[in-house]
Amino acid sequence: MSYTPILFKSLGLAFSKKICFENFNATLYEGDRIAIIGRNGAGKSTLLKMILGEILPSLGEIRMSEYLRIGYVPQIVEDHSNLSGGQRFHKAFTDALAQGPQILLLDEPTNHLDSKNRKSLMRMLSYFPGTLIIVSHDVELLNGCVNQLWHIDQERIHIFKGHYEDYLLELGHKRAHLEEELVRLNRLKREAHLSLMKEQNRGKTSRLQGEKHITQRKWPTVVSNAKANRAAETVGAKTAAIREKKAHVSESLQNLRLPEILKPKFSIKSQTGSSKVILSIQEGGVGYEEDVLKNLNLSLNSQDRLAILGANGSGKTTLIKAILNDTHVQKSGEWLVPKVADIGYLDQHYGTLIPHKTVLEIIQARRPDWSHAEARNHLNDFLFRKNEEVNATVETLSGGEKARLSLAQIAAQTPRLLILDELTNNLDVETRDHVIQVLKAYPGALMIISHDEDFLSQIGILTYYDLDEI
Repeated sequence: MSYTPILFKSLGLAFSKKICFENFNATLYEGDRIAIIGRNGAGKSTLLKMILGEILPSLGEIRMSEYLRIGYVPQIVEDHSNLSGGQRFHKAFTDALAQGPQILLLDEPTNHLDSKNRKSLMRMLSYFPGTLIIVSHDVELLNGCVNQLWHIDQERIHIFKGHYEDYLLELGHKRAHLEEELVRLNRLKREAHLSLMKEQNRGKTSRLQGEKHITQRKWPTVVSNAKANRAAETVGAKTAAIREKKAHVSESLQNLRLPEILKPKFSIKSQTGSSKVILSIQEGGVGYEEDVLKNLNLSLNSQDRLAILGANGSGKTTLIKAILNDTHVQKSGEWLVPKVADIGYLDQHYGTLIPHKTVLEIIQARRPDWSHAEARNHLNDFLFRKNEEVNATVETLSGGEKARLSLAQIAAQTPRLLILDELTNNLDVETRDHVIQVLKAYPGALMIISHDEDFLSQIGILTYYDLDEI
């Protein structure tokens, strides 16, 4: 059944101290395939909930038929806590499709999917006959399943019709042009400054010459002084024009969101430079009432980097829980693992963060010996800079902000072993690149669960342990 277009009229989203976007006008037609992109915390998930009708806009309205069937799968599926992240998504996605939706809203759908299920999802979405709106940072998904982008940036939603790679190409061309223009303007400014200096020197020479003529009772010349002054005025006007043009170009360049170079600090001292085994499992088994995994044999030295692979539900997270001495997980075999206090763990649901605590309180609890200034400086490295950012409670943070705070929490007291469970799931492209740089420099032992092959390659993973093959 077809439906009339959905209208977005002067739509806005704002909080007490933050404007996400405003004055958004668009028409959503049947069959449109849209990806909502933008930085973490930009309001992407909230925009989905506005379309769903769960949240009212701060400004403006969304006009649509009340009889529309809308299927929705949130970013973090809370139901079925006994299932893996991928299994939770599959259940929620199946339930959404069972409604026969005319519009399908998906929030980071590939976050917890293994390679096989990611390809299966994208194949299903390519055949979905209705309107598709996705929030995602998954480049493969953006290029393969949508043909229109809504980019939330600089308090506006910018619409681009085309694929994600085309959008990046266009942004790259704009950036290159503006950077070339800045170089040209800087050169013109230097040339104008040199010209002004020359004219001022000429004027000084002319004045000295005139003073000499007066002393010698000759007719004093003021022509050269007037000429120098006129030249200085001309050069000054030219410099002012260049300065104004440069400010405009710099503002345009800033609006393209050039990534900021950030270098958070991991103060790792223990066990670096050593090849000592810090984790060893021999003929191990893990499970609950029954074994989930058997015949586990792996070891990790103090500077090793290991990726744990396996299909959704294969037991990856259960293995991690066993290493962390989770009392709900039963173990068998021979186990040598670090003390829990020596392990840094970032799970895919950010379970180490207390919802009602503020960002600052999370770090102060981790390092009670730090002064207020030291805690603020540490958070500054992880992009929490403004007062409203460090005083925000965990429950109000976006997924990407929770990931950054979890990393900040770990880095505040750097562990011997760092375990990461699907770290890149909620990171925007800029934050993802930043995390890659941090982990490349990390000198300790690293164990990671991830289906992002490009990410694993970039952080230097050389060893893989596939649970499907044991």
